[in-house]
Amino acid sequence: MPKGTNQKLKLYRLAQIMLENTDDEHYITMPEIMEELGKYEVTADRKTIYADLRDLSVLGIEVEGEPIGNRYHYRVVNRPFELPELKLLVDSIQSSKFITEKKTNTLIKKLEKLVSKYDAQRLQRQVYVSGRIKTMNESIYYTVDAIHNAISENKKIKFQYFQWNVKKEMELRHGGAWYHISSWGLSWDDENYYMIGYDAEAQLIKHYRVDKMLHIRMSDESREGKEHFKKLDMADYAKKSFGMFRGKETSVKMLVNNSLAGVIIDRFGKDVMMIPEDEEHFRVNVDVHVSKQFLGWVFSLGEAVKIIGPDEVVEQMRGEARRLMEQYGEYLNFQK
Repeated sequence: MPKGTNQKLKLYRLAQIMLENTDDEHYITMPEIMEELGKYEVTADRKTIYADLRDLSVLGIEVEGEPIGNRYHYRVVNRPFELPELKLLVDSIQSSKFITEKKTNTLIKKLEKLVSKYDAQRLQRQVYVSGRIKTMNESIYYTVDAIHNAISENKKIKFQYFQWNVKKEMELRHGGAWYHISSWGLSWDDENYYMIGYDAEAQLIKHYRVDKMLHIRMSDESREGKEHFKKLDMADYAKKSFGMFRGKETSVKMLVNNSLAGVIIDRFGKDVMMIPEDEEHFRVNVDVHVSKQFLGWVFSLGEAVKIIGPDEVVEQMRGEARRLMEQYGEYLNFQK
């Protein structure tokens, strides 16, 4: 093997050994380094290894030596990620519904390679088998990548969209018709990933669950709808759409018990204006897409929240209340 190639291999193996075997609490001695290199059939003397440890800085790996007893102990310092940061990433991946179980495990294994084998064990203990519902669409990685590529190249995308039927089978919507959409962004809402785009045929901004998109491909046509998205704040769009269900955008006035101030701030942000009504209540105006999901959210908060305007939204809430009474009235009468 050429000398230059052998040196590169030695540096690679040395970096691998240092990254895997050392951290803030674990060191490795020179004899142990030489022993580990021997496992890879890489031979080197102490003098060259000292120089190689310094050369690792070229690869962005800083090694620190410390005298302990009659030996020097070496470890890697300043890793790209700290353990608490990686734990956050692991928790985010584990809790994401739109990442399949298989991809979740693959990603976490890759993150473990960024720390020592000791910290990797601690990282594994962060992974809880919680029985969460995960998507079953293994192609979601590639779907997201295709969407980003189309956005960067200013092209439309084509895809098919599916839903689950009562037989638990994937069923293509609209008879398997192809959707031809100008994608303008991605949004993560309520633990799901959505593609937000412009439907030129309907002349509407629409969103689609990424894990339900199939056979995505880039179109030759340039994107449309730029004028709509120039004035669209993606984060604001997601905030106004409950569960990403659309409805007529309306400024809704609500009377809220003071005990739910945190709930309102969590949902609408700290900039929301809360006007005191009396000692126990405040009024708040929020811009939302009025849908059954929004009304259901208000219902879930019970008597602590009441919609007081505009009249059309109050009437929608009354209609939902009447529908629930009719839907469950037969059961209630039977109970009597």
